[in-house]
Amino acid sequence: MSLSGRDAVRAARRVVVKIGTNALTNATGRFNRAHFEALSEDLLWAARDRELVVVSSGAVALGMERLGLPTRPKDIPGKQACAAVGQSRLMQAYEEAFGRADRRVAQVLLTHGDVQDRRRYLNVKHALERLLEAHVVPIINENDTVSVDELKFGDNDTLAGLVAGGVEADALIVLSDVEGLYTADPRKSPDAQLLTQVDSVTPELLALAGGSGSQVGTGGMATKIRAAARVTELGVRCVITSGAVPGRLRAVLSGESVGTLFETPGSRRSARMAWIAHALKSKGRVFVDAGARMAVVTAKRSLLPSGIRSVEGEFGRGDPVDLLDERGEVFARGLSAYDAGDLRRIAGLKSTDIESVLGYRYIDEAVHRDDLAVL
Repeated sequence: MSLSGRDAVRAARRVVVKIGTNALTNATGRFNRAHFEALSEDLLWAARDRELVVVSSGAVALGMERLGLPTRPKDIPGKQACAAVGQSRLMQAYEEAFGRADRRVAQVLLTHGDVQDRRRYLNVKHALERLLEAHVVPIINENDTVSVDELKFGDNDTLAGLVAGGVEADALIVLSDVEGLYTADPRKSPDAQLLTQVDSVTPELLALAGGSGSQVGTGGMATKIRAAARVTELGVRCVITSGAVPGRLRAVLSGESVGTLFETPGSRRSARMAWIAHALKSKGRVFVDAGARMAVVTAKRSLLPSGIRSVEGEFGRGDPVDLLDERGEVFARGLSAYDAGDLRRIAGLKSTDIESVLGYRYIDEAVHRDDLAVL
């Protein structure tokens, strides 16, 4: 009999733990070494009989401390400089903490390009698998020093979700600065109640999440909920809880009802469809009519040129594009069978007209069903 809910989290054998900046720093953004030591003990306890992957923020905050900066820089070069100085200090802290129990750690720095390209994504997956086989704990962070996009738009919640899916984890534990998802902002509403379990992430649920309330972190509750939604599609349960309270990681992995548990749905998205849906960044936008949307979402069919109303952006054949309905809402992402220029020329036409217009016909579909993920 398969386990569910908290029992399944307790039985998890491969666990990804995401540690946010606020779980590693104090109110002024300085590294809280006493708290890090307590958190390290929890991580070592978790790694005793489980395979553990840690996605850790904190490099920029440690760099701020080392450089004597009172606040987080607002410019990209300033953030990159802090990340460059702080990353080695972050790894040194993990090396010392795990070294006391004779456990080895490995630094893994990733950019979005490492997951955007399918071949590189699989290389990352295989490297992490080999580290886990060798009983090494990977410490993963965004490569903020060289990756402008990640600093401007990225967050380690999204990265942790991609990692959890890539290594086929059993559970993702997100250690945040709040206890979990509440019915309202607990900092503003004394009547806010903690949601102990979420069975489905809905637009209404996302509306409960606000932005980042920190001067040193980049992710807010909304990014954590989206990460939870992505991993649960793959059968990975997720718990969001406070990293500021000692022992919370142990409590979660012991099956206690702390934080907010995001349960998995009945069906699972394939690894490739998850890669298309969540790992890729769109290079263009394709607006379709109501009939095409229904064909893609309800009938699970390919997108044909006849359903396309307009095309925005410049992209090549095989690049990821977002599909938008008549209201301008993104409802799917897929790999375009034609480049942007050719797709504009055949938009609204029947598939039988493709060759006469373009002089060639690659396939009848604008985006084939096998390359299309509904969001």
